[in-house]
Amino acid sequence: MRFRIWSLFLLLAFSATLSGADWRQFRGPRSNGAADEANVPTALNASNSIAWKINLPGRGLSSPIIVGDRVFVTCSSGLNQQRLHVICFNAADGAKLWERQFWATGRTMCHEKISVAAPTPASDGEHVVAIFSSNDIVCLDLEGNLIWFRGLGRDYPNANNSLGMAASLLIVGGVVLAQVESDSEAFTAGLELTTGLNRWKLPRTRGANWTSPVVLKASGLELVALQSSQGIAAIDPATGKSVWNYTNNTSVTPSSTLNGSTLLVPSQGLTALEFGSGDATPKQLWRSGQLRPGTPSPTVLAGRVFALNDGGVLTCGDAATGDRLWQLRLKGPFSASPVVAGKFLYCVNEKGLAQVVDTTKPEGEVVSELDLGETVLSTPSIAHGAIYFRSDGRLWKIGKS
Repeated sequence: MRFRIWSLFLLLAFSATLSGADWRQFRGPRSNGAADEANVPTALNASNSIAWKINLPGRGLSSPIIVGDRVFVTCSSGLNQQRLHVICFNAADGAKLWERQFWATGRTMCHEKISVAAPTPASDGEHVVAIFSSNDIVCLDLEGNLIWFRGLGRDYPNANNSLGMAASLLIVGGVVLAQVESDSEAFTAGLELTTGLNRWKLPRTRGANWTSPVVLKASGLELVALQSSQGIAAIDPATGKSVWNYTNNTSVTPSSTLNGSTLLVPSQGLTALEFGSGDATPKQLWRSGQLRPGTPSPTVLAGRVFALNDGGVLTCGDAATGDRLWQLRLKGPFSASPVVAGKFLYCVNEKGLAQVVDTTKPEGEVVSELDLGETVLSTPSIAHGAIYFRSDGRLWKIGKS
């Protein structure tokens, strides 16, 4: 009897290990595009790779997030994209569990390539918080019940730009971080997760910015890195107070990437900052013009950094030194950031062609492709042995149903 119970325990533990981790925010658990699992399909094809695909009611560039057995995605519809959608699907079969719709209270004007549903939502495992380019924020529980709605566009009407807002949310210690930066007004707000009220509001240098915040953990501290054209500001998420600043020209499109105690910053190519001393000013380890990313944010895997430019040139570098190791030409152009699982890199171009790269090959090698047949500008998400792609019109799950 004891043997049976112990065997069952081992089986359950092994199954839990295989199930992988949630993907609760933009670019995954550490905001760097790296998944905590290796059992994701790599031989992609249209005949047996697609577990399910479903139609969406509106446009969107936001990535899906996955919490347990549920997939959440945002959309915008209507003539001026003024109708905002938050939708929940069953991860197993793609069945829609619920949908909530809201009217935008802020400005919905944006570039034709961008959508009002551009920022990726975030979850703490109990709540789902979604923000839109109109600077409307909605907080729901996992069953779709409304917790609160906040129209930041009405509270701060100057915080917008003609191209559209795109910074994704981050939840840290019960605080929702909303990075809202434009040429007219710029700030980052720390909102109470349970009420939506301001815990703090930090003025930022004015300037259009589409990057997203990243959590830094070092020496017992949990900080948030805010990126802008002026550099990186590390703040205390509980108070909004500045802890350290890296002042150098920094990109406002690709976001910084975490690699252990190093932050890879799109600055003059790519710059590696070591922040392991906690509240001290970070140390610059290296800078490489050869690892300059385009619109896609860089990612890391097994001691290597991968930067993808808009045209489709994938560059692999040594994460410790910044030395370029190899380059591989992919079929572009690209807007979505690459993601990694196991030893494989997953990239999807703007035409909807997903390409899987084996990073252990001497010069990198594309081992499979899957043509989704639709424009894809959204970064993929990986969770529980599957990868998710979304276009303006559809959501795909690649993996076992």
